[in-house]
Amino acid sequence: MKENNNHQPGGSKISRRDLLKAGAVLGGMSLLPAFSAAATLTSNVQSSASSTLRRKLGNLEVSPVGLGCQWLPTSKQGVVTDFYASRITRTEAINLIRSAVDNGVTLFDTAEMYGPFVSEEIVGEALQGVRNKIAIETKFGGDIDPDTGKMGARGMNSRPEHVRRAVEGSLKRLRTDRIDLLYQHRVDPTVPIEDVAGVVKDLMDEGKVLNWGLSEPGIQTIRRAHAALPLAAIQNEYSMLWRGPEAEVLPLCEELGISFVCWSPLGMGFLSGKISADSKFGSGATFDLQASDEQFDFRALVPRFAPENLKTNMALYAVVTKWAHRKEVLPSQIALAWLLAQKPWIVPIPGTTKVAHMKQNIQASSITFTPDELREINRDVASIRIAGGRLPKEEEQSVGADTPPRG
Repeated sequence: MKENNNHQPGGSKISRRDLLKAGAVLGGMSLLPAFSAAATLTSNVQSSASSTLRRKLGNLEVSPVGLGCQWLPTSKQGVVTDFYASRITRTEAINLIRSAVDNGVTLFDTAEMYGPFVSEEIVGEALQGVRNKIAIETKFGGDIDPDTGKMGARGMNSRPEHVRRAVEGSLKRLRTDRIDLLYQHRVDPTVPIEDVAGVVKDLMDEGKVLNWGLSEPGIQTIRRAHAALPLAAIQNEYSMLWRGPEAEVLPLCEELGISFVCWSPLGMGFLSGKISADSKFGSGATFDLQASDEQFDFRALVPRFAPENLKTNMALYAVVTKWAHRKEVLPSQIALAWLLAQKPWIVPIPGTTKVAHMKQNIQASSITFTPDELREINRDVASIRIAGGRLPKEEEQSVGADTPPRG
């Protein structure tokens, strides 16, 4: 299929308030890993992802570490950014994805909301020629006009007719005839999940969708969705910095046989070594949604990154660096290896703008913990109390939500 070029960088964009209202500002992107002595602390990990390591997402077998592709347009033509002020040209983004394929990555995460449409266009172009070797997961759910990319008044929209139009648009932008794993990006509180499952099943029957999942849903919605149409995966935030899924979501996934994909597995860059106790975010680290696109950093809105909380939370980074030195690897690699060690059906999808950092991330799958080491590191992580909430109040309203009963 030909790429849909109706939306170009620098064109119509969703405002930050709309993004927060829609509950779709988050995904798998994280800041660049950094660590003193990085050149010397990678000796005991492999140079590329092992082709023999695979994890299951529904009927898919994917690399243990995927690649998050959360890119948005900037005011500069041909340049895209993430929500954390990291920039990359479209050409560099395409090359990054292709390099990830060359290094064994087989899972690529995107969404119609990222741009909107920009990330899907980049992913679709980058994966031409290797489509049968990889898996693409994308998301629907925003009240986005499939033709113009403009946000509607509803914020979220999972009405069946809208879902179908959204998926048809994603297929065109991704230049493919099927989506390997399709997520509802956030629960639509006005549409019963059984109705959403119904339209997804129709798309599966047509061969346009192979597996489906939910992102940040409520517990009862997971149960109802799975009963209506078996879920392949839940995609929630999960990292050493945010362990919320451990209480209910992960046990439910294990009970029902649903895999789990972690967005922001490096804690929005906190676990990579890029952030210090004195880090500032965005325009003077103010919680100002009117800051220019070139200055905006989503973390300026997140309570756990507020100055007084950030200093407290550095205690967790001290744990990460202790283990990085002990295992002679990077902090980012410890954070990802820890996630992989929790369950064999967990797949993190870190993002980056640098090929070198992408390679470091996927090498984390080669790091192992003995049973004693895993118990010890789990105790270390659990001993740290994280200060501040994980999301702005507007975004908190859209996570963990349940849909109304059918009928």
